[in-house]
Amino acid sequence: MKSFSYVITDPDGIHARPAGQLVKTAGKFQSNITIEKDGKEADAKRIFGIMGLAAKKGHEIIIKADGSDEDEAIEELKSFLIENM
Repeated sequence: MKSFSYVITDPDGIHARPAGQLVKTAGKFQSNITIEKDGKEADAKRIFGIMGLAAKKGHEIIIKADGSDEDEAIEELKSFLIENM
């Protein structure tokens, strides 16, 4: 399993549009991908789970990937977050 943490910088946090893009990015991979915030985890391939975390600017999230393509998944998701959130 691979993971990394990220602090949200977008003033609006993870709202519907970036959450949808995040789901689309995570969906490209076979690995199980989760997002954790304050001890609560959500499936990164399900928009309602991501929205339910209510991640706002300044909140730290942890992205975890576990599976055959976990390295690629982590790198692409890390790039996505840096560019979009």
